[in-house]
Amino acid sequence: MSTSSFADKVIATVRKIPKGNVMSYGAVAAKAGMPGAARAVGSVMAKNADKTMPCHRVVAANGKIGAYNGINGNKTKLLTKEGVKISQNGIIAKVSYL
Repeated sequence: MSTSSFADKVIATVRKIPKGNVMSYGAVAAKAGMPGAARAVGSVMAKNADKTMPCHRVVAANGKIGAYNGINGNKTKLLTKEGVKISQNGIIAKVSYL
């Protein structure tokens, strides 16, 4: 599988995450056909320059917000605005794994 086809699958997967929901980097990798490639998903998201891509909906498996390229603003504020519940210590209670 080429890197670009994996990136295309990651992008397609992330585009399907509905507002108010989040998915872990690992879950995105598994859906894109490469279980265990969570860091590669992070690399794809970090390079994103498309403002229509909801990359802010991809978070760490432990519920932490994780990094964000900031293309659409503050990740925590974006998720909160979409209805994602985030605790005082920055942990999301419900993260989709698959």
